[in-house]
Amino acid sequence: MILPLELDNISFEAGGARLIKDITCRFESGPRTVIIGPNGAGKSLFLRLCHGLIQPSQGKVSWHGGAAAEAGRYQAMVFQRPVMLRRSVAANVDYALKLQHIPRRERAETIDQVLHQTGLRRLADQPARVLSIGEQQKLALARAWALKPQVLFLDEPTASLDPAASHGVEEIIDAIHAAGTRIIMTTHDLGQARRLADEVIFINRGRVLEKAPAEPFFAAPENDLAQAFLRGELLWWSRGRDNRKGEQSENGEA
Repeated sequence: MILPLELDNISFEAGGARLIKDITCRFESGPRTVIIGPNGAGKSLFLRLCHGLIQPSQGKVSWHGGAAAEAGRYQAMVFQRPVMLRRSVAANVDYALKLQHIPRRERAETIDQVLHQTGLRRLADQPARVLSIGEQQKLALARAWALKPQVLFLDEPTASLDPAASHGVEEIIDAIHAAGTRIIMTTHDLGQARRLADEVIFINRGRVLEKAPAEPFFAAPENDLAQAFLRGELLWWSRGRDNRKGEQSENGEA
């Protein structure tokens, strides 16, 4: 088991700006974590740091036992607009399995299973790049699920989808979770967050301002900016109590 995942005082800088600031948190096995916050808050960067696609400028990201290379084999990530290879639906899944040195016979069984579970079996021989956006996102989930990851990171997986396609993707996410994979995902859709989250992380201006079980968070978040965000207020102009405190410290103010 690669969990828990621990982030110890991580920050990330690019172009002279601190985009992720002093985040410390821990992910155990079990609940689905949904990360919310305004556009530009740092949600996608946070996921990429967790997944190891980028390295923090300071602080440490560690998995159970400290074996980051080993942990990479047991986690996967699906992006807003996944890249489809120039081959069939089934061959896209096969390629991911082949990279993990899965035997050919086992690959065939796995491909058939995940395409059935995601409703794509009838499209197995179709070129992946001619699928609709919703079908491509299902294929990306199938490709990740085939690897049997212990942790699956999802970066706004329904951002470009209509309600019907979003519902289909949510059903797959639920099934992956029920099969035992730890889900950590971002979304801009508060309705989706309410439907899928067991716990919520609220990020603003690169800081985690609240991490709480979903039910009490949506009923009455403790952070003032989280309260404003749930009310639908614009946050680009407001720092909130926790962000003001952190940025005053950076500037040497009391």
